[in-house]
Amino acid sequence: MASYGYGGNILRIDLSDERFKIEKTSASWIKSVIGGRAANTKRLFEELDPSCDPLGPENIIIFGVGPLTGSLLPASAYYTVTAKSPMTGILGDSAAGGQFAAEMKLTGFDQIIITGRAETLTYLLVNNNGVKFVKCEELTGKTIVETTSSIRKVQRDHSIEVAAIGPAGENLVLFATIVSSGNRVNGRTGMGAVMGSKKLKALGVRGLGAVEVAEPIAFLSEVQKMRDAIAAHNEYDKRYRLGTTMLMNDLNSIGILPTNHFQEGVCDYVDDISGERLADEYKVKNKACFNCNLHCSRYYVAGEYEAEGPEFETLCSFSSRLGSDDLPFALEMNTWLNQMGLDSISTSEVIGWIIECQEKGFLSPEELDGLSISWGDVESIRNAVNLLTLREGIGDRLADGATKLSKDFSEEAQKLVMQVKGLDIICGDPRGIKAYGLTYAIASRGGDHLRAEPYFELTNRLEESKRRFGTEKAAMRMEEEGKAALVTYSEKIALLTDSMTMCKNIGLCMDVLNFDNASALLKSGTGVDYSAEKLQKLMGDSVNLQRKLNEKFGVSREDDTLPDRFVCEPLPRGPTKGSTVNIDKMVEEYYRMHDW
Repeated sequence: MASYGYGGNILRIDLSDERFKIEKTSASWIKSVIGGRAANTKRLFEELDPSCDPLGPENIIIFGVGPLTGSLLPASAYYTVTAKSPMTGILGDSAAGGQFAAEMKLTGFDQIIITGRAETLTYLLVNNNGVKFVKCEELTGKTIVETTSSIRKVQRDHSIEVAAIGPAGENLVLFATIVSSGNRVNGRTGMGAVMGSKKLKALGVRGLGAVEVAEPIAFLSEVQKMRDAIAAHNEYDKRYRLGTTMLMNDLNSIGILPTNHFQEGVCDYVDDISGERLADEYKVKNKACFNCNLHCSRYYVAGEYEAEGPEFETLCSFSSRLGSDDLPFALEMNTWLNQMGLDSISTSEVIGWIIECQEKGFLSPEELDGLSISWGDVESIRNAVNLLTLREGIGDRLADGATKLSKDFSEEAQKLVMQVKGLDIICGDPRGIKAYGLTYAIASRGGDHLRAEPYFELTNRLEESKRRFGTEKAAMRMEEEGKAALVTYSEKIALLTDSMTMCKNIGLCMDVLNFDNASALLKSGTGVDYSAEKLQKLMGDSVNLQRKLNEKFGVSREDDTLPDRFVCEPLPRGPTKGSTVNIDKMVEEYYRMHDW
């Protein structure tokens, strides 16, 4: 196939036999999915035995980039890792930004497909000619930064980009992460555990190629339009200063900031844990992913702890969600999670679930080897996180996540796990953001917002809402009318950003990417005439394929729902007081729009 945009090759690696094979990327195959996440899902659908053990050698793990990854397109810095999830048993994937994706693109591989299991702990070094297998038992138990530094030092090349697992991945914590660029996290669905099960400590990439576009002048023109739209956005300054932590005050102001494990949506001490306080007292500089003109990531120093971030999910997960007003503790946890390789949402959920269950008398400390935790008890929380990272004592059970752990207890306790399809829900209470509630319910990887990220419902752009979705109510967070139309649109744009690839915070939340300018970018970038209509159809087809894949894994209509708390329990106070979610009505409308 033509090299414009795409790398043009696929790398297949068998860890069991230490063999690799390079294949040409099929033009017809890749054009039907664009690349990135959609391509990974199609590969999994075609090649994975759905009955396989997610932690067995037969599971497939795929690193994928898109046709515009590593180009001059702003925020084109993302890659997606896909496998059968050990946490949920269904489609698992997670995306991350930073620098890794751009370097992978320069190797010329659109996908790196890894199967089998190494005999001993191993890392892989990929360049344009293939892969080198390196035994690395000396890296056992090493953190992400230690692993990255060691690989670069031993290989005498500090330009190698490394995606690694920490001790949590080696110990097969089911929500273990992969971390690249030191602090950029593939967080959800346990992709780090899949790497750990294959005894794969890290994947290093070092490319010597280039990204060529079909029509450079036209492409540069479209790129400049995108840069201008980002810089002119009314949230640019706020996002630059605070990044996603701006949501701490934003969500609290509308009564949907998870507090004490979603029992409330208003946090009285939000100023103590806010993004504003973080920026004023701990941030030392801004950071950016490859070729991004927003620079929304931040680097902090808090005593002996320092790291990139935290993003909103981690900050909320280890503050209000667990009833803690201790900002330095949340920053400490961010550093720990990033270096041990743990998903912040799922780590927080298993702890928050225990606290609430103990508070309500549904489980006792004796049933958890003496583990007792209360709201804001940072010492006990720290201890629990350490135990589950290492799978020591009660940590061995905690490391399987709240959904699996709850099966050992009463039905009342099981209902208190805030999850959909086994994946723990993010830090946004759906009782006050109804389109997000629908997204959590139907998301193909479980209780997740990034499958659609319907941020539009928070904008109150009423006239535009009526034009785009047929009703002003789609832009009103408390309304349920029009939310199926909004989510159906947003999930296609979300998938398109993951397939091109591009950051959703910019492409989708800032609403600067649409099917028309994506068509122009892809045509000038790849030379393929992707019309806006064609892109909508391809993304719709991929959404349907995700559904078919999950049906192979046993997912049914009954799984597209929300925990009882959001459906039956009104929020007790604040701007969203009294609200619940009529999830069945919205899901039915969503199904009709998809002809499911």
